[in-house]
Amino acid sequence: MTTVNGGISFWYAGTGIPLPREPLPGDAEADVVIVGGGYTGLWTAYYLKQAVPFLRITVLEARFCGYGASGRNGGWLYNGIAGRDRYAELHGHDAAVALQQAMNATVGEVVRVAAAEGIDADIEQGGVLEVAYSPAQLARLRAYHEQELAFGEKDRVLLGAAESARRIRAAGTVGATWTPHGARVHPVKLLQGLAAAVERLGVTLHESTTVTEIRPKHAVTPYGTVRAPYVLRCTEGFTASVKGQRRTWLPMNSSMIVTEPLPPELWATIGWEGNETLGDMAHAYMYAQRTADGRIALGGRGVPYRFGSRTDNDGRTSDRTVGALREVLVRLFPATAGVAVAHAWSGVLGVPRDWCASVQLDRTTGLGWAGGYVGSGVATSNLAARTLRDLVRLDSGQGHGTELTALPWVGHRVRRWEPEPLRWAGVRGMYAAYRGADRREMAGRSAATDRVARYADRISGRS
Repeated sequence: MTTVNGGISFWYAGTGIPLPREPLPGDAEADVVIVGGGYTGLWTAYYLKQAVPFLRITVLEARFCGYGASGRNGGWLYNGIAGRDRYAELHGHDAAVALQQAMNATVGEVVRVAAAEGIDADIEQGGVLEVAYSPAQLARLRAYHEQELAFGEKDRVLLGAAESARRIRAAGTVGATWTPHGARVHPVKLLQGLAAAVERLGVTLHESTTVTEIRPKHAVTPYGTVRAPYVLRCTEGFTASVKGQRRTWLPMNSSMIVTEPLPPELWATIGWEGNETLGDMAHAYMYAQRTADGRIALGGRGVPYRFGSRTDNDGRTSDRTVGALREVLVRLFPATAGVAVAHAWSGVLGVPRDWCASVQLDRTTGLGWAGGYVGSGVATSNLAARTLRDLVRLDSGQGHGTELTALPWVGHRVRRWEPEPLRWAGVRGMYAAYRGADRREMAGRSAATDRVARYADRISGRS
């Protein structure tokens, strides 16, 4: 079997690239203009239009809805949020607990809306299983488990090696932690179903319409300018392409492979009957799911960053990265050694300098934004969208402050990334350090986290 490389992602293999919607026909006016047709933009349009049906809402997308991370991710609908520990430091433990509880509820909210809108996105609520397979990883896993309990996740379970294997027989696993607050999804089915629901509500979607500049009350494109009191930037990993935003969020590259369908006898060897999403405690971590059609989709960091905040060409990834991900797959599941990789692809996610996701609406300019999810955007985008809805309603006098507008990530600002070549050298060096740390931890017997990884965490802002 020849591996398909790029073509946006495997998630489009079943349906092909969607037929394009019309670009912006010329200058236009709206009450709210949303820049970006991924999860954040579409969820924001969905909730705003439901809350205030008379709003004229226009979504502008550079390529097609779901071209970016929303159509390329690993299908992890889970309760992780970037920056929670930092928010605890800045706003107190209780504020961070409220943020975590909102994320826990968000998983169920996405499942609820999918059912209500008739979106068949292959959703399976099997939870999230994160495994360790070295003494240092096990020590981190136990500390992580205790930390999650401290943030109110009382239904999380710590598992030993035998209990972990009864769920998924990943080679070398010495322990795991499992939370019910997670589900497997087909990212593109969710995205396309959401886009259809938004259009049914009366939202205008324009594709092939690149926004080159965002300024108060204006979204500027080559086809014309949309004027609106509120302009919401929902561009995540492609934010650097907007004028003046090159150093706002770093476009971190992540890559994935998916196998051919596995035969029943191989699944009997692996287990995975619960359809959990699967992760690990490595510094350069992997993430995986068992797809609805019986494949393993697995991802991780390949080439983590391209010089000058450049993004990829339609998901194509290097042969070296494909080989590295296949090595991870076979190490976890030796029985897959003879299984072909059907598809490989890459995409970018948004990383703020302090690794904290945030939501913002500037009440003096009407400019808003949400993102910086650091790879946890499938669920976080939904919470961000509902928060943007409440912020717009509050500012326009059509609503009041809510529990969501009081969450500690609202209004958070962070310094910009360093100029080139510093950020290129820094990010590439950081992931080289993490990969080296993982190798040393796997080869050693110490339960201590590798000191190079601890140093990289401090320098990068991850801790």
